[in-house]
Parts: sequence; C-alpha cells; structure tokens
Amino acid sequence: MECTVNWLPASGMAFSAETGSGHLLTMDGAPDGGGRNLAPRPMETLLAGAGGCTAYDVVLILKRGRHDVRGCQVRLQAERASTDPKVFTKIHLHFVVTGRNLPEAAVQRAIELSHDKYCSATIMLGKTAEVTTSYEVVEAT
Repeated sequence: MECTVNWLPASGMAFSAETGSGHLLTMDGAPDGGGRNLAPRPMETLLAGAGGCTAYDVVLILKRGRHDVRGCQVRLQAERASTDPKVFTKIHLHFVVTGRNLPEAAVQRAIELSHDKYCSATIMLGKTAEVTTSYEVVEAT
C-alpha cells in the first residue's frame, strides 16, 4: 500500500493525498493552525478510515452469512490526549445495522469479529486507545 501526500502552499495548511489506488483526498487544518477549514483534519480522516474499515467488515461478514443487510452506519466518538502526541485515547463505535430479519446475534458476532480479528485500523488504534462498541439492529421497511 502506498500514498503520496503533497502540501498545497497556496491553501495555507491544506494537503492533497493520492492513494495507491489512484484516489484523491484533501485534508486541511484549523484556522488557528494556519488552515482554512476547507477539508477534514488529518486525524478526522484517520477516524473516518477506521469507521469505514470496520463497517466494511461488518457488511461483508453479514453478506457472507447470507443475511439480508440493507444498511450499516457507524457513529464514532473519540477522545484525544491533551498533550503531544495527541493520540486517540478512547474511541467508541456505535453501529446501526439495517436489514430484513437480521438476527441480533449475527450482527453482534460480525462486530466482534471485526473488532477482534479483521479490522486493521481499529485494532491498530486499539494500541493507544480504549476501543468500545455498541449496536442497534433496525428492521428494514
């Protein structure tokens, strides 16, 4: 895996990242740090990536189990250390999984498998942060 990040000097503290798969992602800093608040902060991007990683796992595990999953939302809340390096110290992931006749046990198991075995991002962040999860299952109409 690779990624190239370039500073965009005309934009203050904005950066453009080109991923190994050829996609572009822009990041910016807060105005008090020289940014213009035109894009997510790098740490917000890191948190969003963790949410995407675990959501991907949960959907894939449920689909492989032939469950009729129709939606998966992950709401993340994080706390950071107050001093540098301001690593994440707590991350809570709340899953809202929507589907038809989804067994709660299957959703819980998919989340646990992602949390304990498959999600590289949350497992890595778990080295510095306490990572917790909760979930709710919503019946699709």
